[in-house]
Amino acid sequence: MPLDALLRDVWRWRWCITLAAALLYAGGAVLILAWPRLYVARAIVAPAETTGIATSALLAPTPIMGGGLLDNRPAGNFAVYLDALRSPEAAAMLARDTGLLAYLTALRGAGPLGWLRRTLGLRPEADLDDARAWLERNLSATQGVASVTFTLTLAHRDRDAALDALRRLHALAEAKVRADIAGVARRRIAAIEARLGTEHDLFLRNMLYDLLGQQQRAALVVAADEAVAARLVSAPMVDIRPALPNRPLLLMLLAVAAPLAAASGAAGLLLWRQAAPGRPRLYPQRDRPLAAWRGAGAD
Repeated sequence: MPLDALLRDVWRWRWCITLAAALLYAGGAVLILAWPRLYVARAIVAPAETTGIATSALLAPTPIMGGGLLDNRPAGNFAVYLDALRSPEAAAMLARDTGLLAYLTALRGAGPLGWLRRTLGLRPEADLDDARAWLERNLSATQGVASVTFTLTLAHRDRDAALDALRRLHALAEAKVRADIAGVARRRIAAIEARLGTEHDLFLRNMLYDLLGQQQRAALVVAADEAVAARLVSAPMVDIRPALPNRPLLLMLLAVAAPLAAASGAAGLLLWRQAAPGRPRLYPQRDRPLAAWRGAGAD
């Protein structure tokens, strides 16, 4: 079918397309308005390595740059901190210290899927796997465009629960990094002191004393500093109103997508009717070979 003919047929169907677009918009708007709203807790953190005292190994006075100048991926203690936020230990902590499992169990039992689970006799209670899946789905860490800061966000239907969960996750990840560094420093100090007790070479003893001083400095920084992996630029907070989903934006996008979908469907239907076998061709002269057109013109 030629393009001009297709456009004319689409224009003749304009009222049907308008009705279909209105129905699509109404159905999509009902789904958007019925979508459960979520509160989003936010916190802005920065790698503690950038301060120059809490480097990844806590042994150098300047930050350690890894991966090159063009590599903006998190490294050192901060990378461990980000991974610890979504770790199985974090999910187990939320399941143990908060009402996450009860919240997920209520979600599993609600709606048509809940009725289907009860009918089929499936497991209605949430477990640790469900808690971990929920954490990976609702927790995000977004790096700033013009800075080294990261924005942590956690979505939850309950406002207080979202804020409490984000605070607990930050504390757990920071405590894990602190405990790891402190444990390494203690083991190194014990090993160096044991070697000093048996070493009699003056040159080696001086080297061991230097290593001992470095490890003692690391243990001192870990014990004295409030943040080892991530420093809070903005403490965890949550909006007064739900933030997800963004209903005005979704309704605006739906207002653009519904007419396009209706017009595309009408154009596809017209093309299918034209190409369907057994139907008369609306424009049979368009299907003639080019040579036949030239011969007709010559006659």
